[in-house]
Amino acid sequence: MTSSRQIAETATFQSFANCYLREVNPGTPVMHRSAGGTCDSIEWSLPRQQMILRVEVTSSSICGPLHFGRAWGRNVSDPSWRPMELMSALHMLVQAAYRQDDAGQTDALRGFELELLIRVLESYQQTALYIDKALPGPKDPGEFLEAEQSLVFGHWLHPTPKSRQGMTYWQQESYAPELRGRFQLHYFAAKMDHVSHASSRPAQAPDIVRSLLGHNPEGLGLGDDEFLLPMHPLQAEALLLVPRIRAMQQSGILRHLGPAGSLFSATSSVRTVYGADEDWMLKFSLPVRITNSVRLNRRQELEAGVAMARLIDRIGFSKRSANFRIIQDPAYITLDLPGESESGFEVILRENPFSRDRGQGVITVAALTADPLPQTPSRLEKLLRTLATREAEPLADVCIAWFQRYLDCAVEPLIRLYDDYGIALEAHQQNSLLDVGAGYPSVSYYRDNQGFYLSERYRSLLSSYVPETGTIPSLYFPESEIRDRFAYYLIVNQVFSVISRMGHDGLCDEVTLLRVLRNHLEQCSRAMTGAGRDFARHVLDLPTIASKANLTTRLLNVDELQSDHAPILYRPVQNPLRAPAALTAARTSHAIAS
Repeated sequence: MTSSRQIAETATFQSFANCYLREVNPGTPVMHRSAGGTCDSIEWSLPRQQMILRVEVTSSSICGPLHFGRAWGRNVSDPSWRPMELMSALHMLVQAAYRQDDAGQTDALRGFELELLIRVLESYQQTALYIDKALPGPKDPGEFLEAEQSLVFGHWLHPTPKSRQGMTYWQQESYAPELRGRFQLHYFAAKMDHVSHASSRPAQAPDIVRSLLGHNPEGLGLGDDEFLLPMHPLQAEALLLVPRIRAMQQSGILRHLGPAGSLFSATSSVRTVYGADEDWMLKFSLPVRITNSVRLNRRQELEAGVAMARLIDRIGFSKRSANFRIIQDPAYITLDLPGESESGFEVILRENPFSRDRGQGVITVAALTADPLPQTPSRLEKLLRTLATREAEPLADVCIAWFQRYLDCAVEPLIRLYDDYGIALEAHQQNSLLDVGAGYPSVSYYRDNQGFYLSERYRSLLSSYVPETGTIPSLYFPESEIRDRFAYYLIVNQVFSVISRMGHDGLCDEVTLLRVLRNHLEQCSRAMTGAGRDFARHVLDLPTIASKANLTTRLLNVDELQSDHAPILYRPVQNPLRAPAALTAARTSHAIAS
């Protein structure tokens, strides 16, 4: 039986190597021959180390990650291949990445290299822990929180997908979503004139916060001139160490009331928390570096959530879109710290449409397409095979019909929104959820107020609905930049993950699904007249498509949320939709495994 260590090593290498071949060196496809037979492999020449590395490809993909198996290495002067541990091979790739061009930056690059190795090993350790603690299998058909907490391996297109610097091993049991802990929020009382808040709903943010404590908020001894501030326990612990916060406590402006209220659980983002009986989710800043960045709620993001909630309401979006919904962040509350843009108390209040068992069958796309544990089917494979059996239809036909319905609710409405109003969404697989309670996708949901891109081309139209959108600098972007980001998040990160999952699981040939996607985008381009049409043609016609350079970000030790390094964050890669096979007319038969 494969151990959690071995599974975690394979997953860690796979994430890193897929980033490496996309961003650093694509390697050379070769056939590796040994006493045990032959296998498809990728070969990397590492001249600075005088080594050649080969890794077995156990499952390939046109538009998603490769799956890797065994590794071999040899010295350039020695023709004999020797088996290698995957983590040793990964270390060689890290060294190669930093030794490509180190002129004049040796000390800085060595520091970055060691930092990256720390994060890789930490991600590996976390993955091994989560494998050990994983539930035996997903519930059928699945429930919102269970799916949120099922992401054992994390994002395939990231070199350190489970790195969480700042969260200790003993805090994981409570605060890591994969370990399914539950915890009370901490509450502070702050003088009203030191609190900022806003809401686009009839209920104001302080009232929403008080409602989290049920029928007895007065039990905390809140003064008539005070507002309650909820806080994640990790952030509360960090804030209590800040000298200016301690000074506010000593002056009576702020009081730490401690843990109270009902229990919450972390969702897949770690810092957004969910209570099964609550009408609101809460999104906090955290003193933890999660993958690329320390996760902070910026003031302009709080304001963007409220402004966008007003905008979505005023354009009548919910009435015009029955199969796609935006989960809004319509309120916020925070403590003001004189002279500072943020205090660390910034709390985003997110509507919770999945409380009280309303989330049955609602699954994040990341969970639906995630790699399964060995000898178990992926969540998507289990769903599709069950659906084919239930309907007594060929698996091939069910896969294509499912994918078409998925495009109808998760892709077309987003492009339509961009076409009509110039609003693009950062719809990556973790921000996107599907209601598959009936088997086929019926409704798609989008979440995250950090992920709105408003087109400069539509500024006057959008400002006529909500003038304050024009005063938030993080909202408006030139159309060329939006097209690249939208293409990455919606197509590369989300749709391609669905296609590659079906391919790896032997459910459906990727080329067949790429043709279905091409036809869908062609229909969008013919039916639309604005930015959505231009976007669809951009994705269909260009030989390359934007992909996020997460490894490059890590190689240079960049915090993407704190930097102006936008040019290095997105790189062009070959566009699978322009692959010759995807451009040919669809055949009557499909290369689909039963």
